[in-house]
Amino acid sequence: MRLLALGGTEFAGRAVVEAALARDWEVTVFHRGRHAAPDGVRELLGDRTAVDGLAALDEDPGTWDVVVDTWSSAPRVVRDAARLLRDRAGRYAYVSSRSVYAWAPPAGYAEDAPVVDGASPDAGATDYARDKRGGELAAVAAFGADRSLLVRSGLLIGPYENVGRLPWWLNRVARGGPVLAPGPRELPLQYVDVRDQAEWILDAAERELRGPYNLTSPSGHTTMGALLEACVRVTGGPAELRWTAPEVVLGAGVEPWTQLPVWVPPHSDLHDALHAADVSRAVASGLRCRPVAETVADTWAWLREIGGTAPQRTDRTAVGLDPEAEAKVLAAASGV
Repeated sequence: MRLLALGGTEFAGRAVVEAALARDWEVTVFHRGRHAAPDGVRELLGDRTAVDGLAALDEDPGTWDVVVDTWSSAPRVVRDAARLLRDRAGRYAYVSSRSVYAWAPPAGYAEDAPVVDGASPDAGATDYARDKRGGELAAVAAFGADRSLLVRSGLLIGPYENVGRLPWWLNRVARGGPVLAPGPRELPLQYVDVRDQAEWILDAAERELRGPYNLTSPSGHTTMGALLEACVRVTGGPAELRWTAPEVVLGAGVEPWTQLPVWVPPHSDLHDALHAADVSRAVASGLRCRPVAETVADTWAWLREIGGTAPQRTDRTAVGLDPEAEAKVLAAASGV
């Protein structure tokens, strides 16, 4: 198989490239040159947002079995690339997001749930949900419904994470001491290891799958307790998880998902949207999700290799709770 990755040097795209190389696929990476591409790829350089930014791709004689695109801003950038490639590639896999669903999707929502209004493949950058939906529309407009694959990712974690959610928890636990652990301990989580998503995308390309897929683990693949306990084990630090009731956490003004990454309160719109989607279509098509302990251990090993500080996307808000705020919540929870 011949793969063209648009991007392919950071997180989701990099995982796809590395998985393809492991399968001995021929891989071309088109990127801006801001990060080193994995060894073994053919590189084309260009900035998709610039005038004539696709020139290197346009002038290249290559053809591909599948294009994988992870773009998450202006849909017209996806439009331009997809139009350029529609006669040179067999399929177009666009890594989208479950954010494309109209808010708030109920627990158990599947791929036929209503999507956001106002998205356009010709639009500039607006907001994340409409940008991703516009990217989907751009891919389908160029490649048709039969040759486009829409990968509606959920929470993505694993090595090379550049959003900071799991790295924040690992570094916080490694610091030791009392750790604010937002409850309940048995809260079901839904996420996908970026490497499992990558393998599924490549399998889907080989099998010529099409259309939208909610691409994340079944709800309850792990729990908040299992996630944080895995962090304690792999870091080996003297951390003490202090499980705290959701109402105490929220009453202290802590923002779910951002200040306490991954966590959202149970029985809420947020939990239904982020951790309770129907993923039966992806599972039936072969999605396999590794144990959370493996994801946590491998992410910690990668963090240590790079000195402990994870890369941070400039277009995403940094996550995490500062120590002073955490101490106040812990004090409130203990009645001090």
